[in-house]
Amino acid sequence: MKNFIPTPAVSKLELGFFTIHYYALCILLGILAAIIIGRVRYQDRGGNPSEIGDVAVFAIPAGIIGGRIYHVITSPDKYFGSGGVPLDAFKIWEGGLGIWGAVALGTLTAYLVFKRSGKSQSFGVFADALAPGLLVAQGIGRFGNWFNGELFGKPTTLPWGLEIPLINRPFGFENFTTFQPTFLYEALWCFVGAALISSAKVLRSRAAGDVFISYITFYCFGRIWIESLRIDTAHQIFGLRLNVWVSAVGFVISTAYLAWPGRSNEPTSNAKEVG
Repeated sequence: MKNFIPTPAVSKLELGFFTIHYYALCILLGILAAIIIGRVRYQDRGGNPSEIGDVAVFAIPAGIIGGRIYHVITSPDKYFGSGGVPLDAFKIWEGGLGIWGAVALGTLTAYLVFKRSGKSQSFGVFADALAPGLLVAQGIGRFGNWFNGELFGKPTTLPWGLEIPLINRPFGFENFTTFQPTFLYEALWCFVGAALISSAKVLRSRAAGDVFISYITFYCFGRIWIESLRIDTAHQIFGLRLNVWVSAVGFVISTAYLAWPGRSNEPTSNAKEVG
């Protein structure tokens, strides 16, 4: 009896003229989870939970756009190279959202909207409330890659290897059947990270915003080794995938920020709790 994780036979649900792509559904479920978790945590910190939705209306589309832009810029051959189809760059439901673009543009938009409207707490408290939910959302979103049969790792004979249909196997790997389930590794990493930064007592005495920075640190560290397992086509710099470099830079900068001796570790006065 063979042990492996099968790739789902279908990636979408046809309802007459309406089609539901499971990748998109995973993204939406992740967004919903992030909003629910964020509302509860923000209210616990003295914030008005409705402010989460007010900001999300602008930040979520910005994050999706930013994620898609990052993906297209870092994987241009698929859309603009030989045999590429430029219009496919708009087909988000087929997969392809770069987390760094999503976090960057989504956070920037959230900051601008938050500051412009004047909210009940500081942006640092707001960001801290959202951080664990963002990790949960990313973890749920990774199951969309499972439905699409994409972004898996190197061949493996481990019992939890992911069985990949022949049509989805990269050139040169046609004779391998099971691969590292990087979608699962990253999902579990994100869920563990959400639990850790939500419960870590050491973060409760830190300055507002440090929980969010800790989210960046934790995710970057995990993404370095998970990204190193992947075999999908990616641009490389000095033999390493671009996203490995981005993750390493993000890890170093966020860690240095948290460890900077000149920073105050006192929580903001208007927050009930920052951890």
